[in-house]
Amino acid sequence: MGSAAVRQRMSAAEYLAWEREQPAKHEYHLGDVFAMAGGSPRHNFLSNAAGAELRAGVRGTGCHVLSSDQRISARQGERYVYADVVVVCGGVQTEPGASDVLSNPTAVVEVLSRSTEAFDRGAKWEVYQRLSSLTDYLLVSQWQVRIEHYQREGDGSWRYRVLERGDTIALANGAHVSVDAIYDGAFGLEAD
Repeated sequence: MGSAAVRQRMSAAEYLAWEREQPAKHEYHLGDVFAMAGGSPRHNFLSNAAGAELRAGVRGTGCHVLSSDQRISARQGERYVYADVVVVCGGVQTEPGASDVLSNPTAVVEVLSRSTEAFDRGAKWEVYQRLSSLTDYLLVSQWQVRIEHYQREGDGSWRYRVLERGDTIALANGAHVSVDAIYDGAFGLEAD
């Protein structure tokens, strides 16, 4: 999912109160509120498949896999976003005063859409990199078996890998997920 239209300007506190009452999701950036676009059947399938495979991969590790409904504080009071899938290890931490705003994602998955790809690779990735808890960022293609994996190294730099058919995603927390398992059945569904 991604940015579709600007609604209006508001403070972070106004946004959080307003967003909790909305039937649809909106992201927030420095006062601007953006409606989230809906996903294609293939986008939704890949999001759910990635979440299910990650859940199986982290089972028994104390990590939790959260859905696209989990709001993330990318920068407190300035930037609030939603990801397609979020993994949290070491206990869930929320922003002070907001029990529904995650502040410590460990891994984030974004399924690319034509309308959001530039945002997921650009501005959104830029704010994710600043989260000290984040160790893995996965970009999942809808159009081919291809997952781009950014993983934080010990020195804080990011290593980039492209994973394709037959490959296994190895998260920093030790979880392993088959790329083929995520894509199994995806290409029978419409993409955006």
